[in-house]
Amino acid sequence: MCYDKRYLTKKLEFYAKRYGDDPAEAEYIRKQIEELNLPPTYHASGFDHPFVPVLLDTKKRIVKMSWGLIPSWIKTPAEAVKISNSTINARAETMWEKPAFREAARIRRCLVLVDGFFEHHHKNNKTFPYHIHFKDDAPMTLAGLWDEWRDPTSGVVRHTYSIITTRANALMARIHNNPKAEEGPRMPLILSKEAGWEWLRPISTEADQKLINDLVRSYDELELKAFTVPRLRGKEAVGNLPAAITPTRYPELEEQQGSLF
Repeated sequence: MCYDKRYLTKKLEFYAKRYGDDPAEAEYIRKQIEELNLPPTYHASGFDHPFVPVLLDTKKRIVKMSWGLIPSWIKTPAEAVKISNSTINARAETMWEKPAFREAARIRRCLVLVDGFFEHHHKNNKTFPYHIHFKDDAPMTLAGLWDEWRDPTSGVVRHTYSIITTRANALMARIHNNPKAEEGPRMPLILSKEAGWEWLRPISTEADQKLINDLVRSYDELELKAFTVPRLRGKEAVGNLPAAITPTRYPELEEQQGSLF
């Protein structure tokens, strides 16, 4: 699954170049992200529902949204809190049918802009955090769904999103070995630049939906780098600091770490 990630830890020019196809468009991207006024985030947990930059459509509008999708039909703040903790991720295989996701899957797909994500490996009843990012450290695009919910008690409108997950590639299968994961190893749906624009295209027919489904695949492990990092949870958690992405060795994992660093 994907419950932890890193974003906006690079210079704005990196994102401008990644999502802009010409100088004018790159400047448009840069200014939008700058105006979000979000701090560099070296580690954020989805259960804290942080604000994250999200690219909405082929016009390349970028907004900040809270992580954990709240469907528009939710009636009370208590229900909103409850469902947002269970919609941090959305399985690609069931997004068209699940009540929380099916409308968003049809008309509100988005791109989540990150630098990398984290996954926990299980061994001897302990968990060990790994950071995963591109080998060239370029910005990473994750497929997402979004929705808009109005709090009936305050009138405040909230924009929220979920990250799409798919079956893990070989690298992520070695890391994401949670024995409680009945569906097997998972990973976020990482999209190339071209696939990202396809993900955002409106759909109106079954053929269009098939094109979206065809984008769902495990990302090439040869383009990814993974390494263990300091504790992200509990009393030893390093918090939102650059130390959160510092390579860290654990004696219990020496053999495995040697194959992944």
